[in-house]
Amino acid sequence: MITVLLLILSVITGVFLGKHFGKKEKLAKNLLILSAGFLITICLNEVFPQVYTSAGSSNLGIFVIAGVLLQMILEALTKGFEHGHFHHHNEHNILPAALMVGLFIHAFIEGIPLANEEHEMSPYLWGIVFHNLPISFILGAFLFNRKGESKSSSSYPSILIVALFALASPMGMLLGNYFNPDLQPYFLAIVGGIFLHISSVIIFESNKNHNIDWVKIGLVVLGVSLALMMHLFHQHPATHSH
Repeated sequence: MITVLLLILSVITGVFLGKHFGKKEKLAKNLLILSAGFLITICLNEVFPQVYTSAGSSNLGIFVIAGVLLQMILEALTKGFEHGHFHHHNEHNILPAALMVGLFIHAFIEGIPLANEEHEMSPYLWGIVFHNLPISFILGAFLFNRKGESKSSSSYPSILIVALFALASPMGMLLGNYFNPDLQPYFLAIVGGIFLHISSVIIFESNKNHNIDWVKIGLVVLGVSLALMMHLFHQHPATHSH
């Protein structure tokens, strides 16, 4: 229950902030960079070790690659919302239906492995929560601040998109309860590929002037540090139980 609430609240909070502070693109960019540092650390420190220590792990790299390719396909629908490629000059070229489908599939797949997580407040869950916040921020800015449209004309479709995105991961988790637990590493591998692609694009894409961006580096380090602290906190009860 706590897991579902966190997933939904992360989307609602991000959308609320995007609706009211969506014009501050610098804030959205900083949230993305911070979440990317957190996400790539969760990916490398939590997801991949769990994947590659499972039975039959020799073939799971294919599923990681499949996750990367799947995310590339989804970005054809979302136009890169997941890593902040949102610009006001092309917002009318993004079809809400395509955006809704792309974001729903993305979040739905991320929710499936949550069904077999040993700990309810797992680092993997927090990775999704931190990932949802900046995406939802951008989503809220896009849906509720579009120029040339009255609030009444766009309110209901926008609320529908937000609701579907907020419920996508919980629905994926619900479906995951019906899968054989032995399939957990395969779903994790796919999500790991998705996480790796998104976070690496945010972190490693070139700066416009190719100068060192100390703020960006600092935010990545902060995100990594938060994830490492969560990793240590998560590991402590496990080592104690043994």
